[in-house]
Amino acid sequence: MSDPTNPNEMPPSAEQLRMRLLEEQLAEAKKYEQQKQKEQQKLSAFTDDFLKGHVTENEIAMVRRLVTNALKDGKFEAMVYSFPSDLCSDGGRAINNSDPDWPNSLQGKAREFYERYLKYGKPQGYKLKAMIINFPGGIPGDVGFFLNWAPETK
Repeated sequence: MSDPTNPNEMPPSAEQLRMRLLEEQLAEAKKYEQQKQKEQQKLSAFTDDFLKGHVTENEIAMVRRLVTNALKDGKFEAMVYSFPSDLCSDGGRAINNSDPDWPNSLQGKAREFYERYLKYGKPQGYKLKAMIINFPGGIPGDVGFFLNWAPETK
């Protein structure tokens, strides 16, 4: 390549500049495609674990830490779990519409978390609500599980 600071040297041709630009664009496109592929692999691994795996002790400990941190902040509620609404059997429609049968749309770890709530949380006076927490492109994105321990209001 020529020295761009040497005024006596012939500049690169227009064709050479176009080729350099094209090479840079191709390299950027390749980098973008590799990043998308890496994100897709992460999502596939998460989905596989979500649908086939079980709630781990670490995940249960995380829920407890989130509740403890919310309590320290003087709150009566904490979002303790989130997952893509696509992983509900109906794409999150029942949750988004506050359908009383929304738990029937849960699958995998979300169902297991809900069943743990019924077994351990509800008898202790906790309440659980699920709601869509974001709407990318105007469609339901992620579901959040919110655990609440506020006193009953009359």
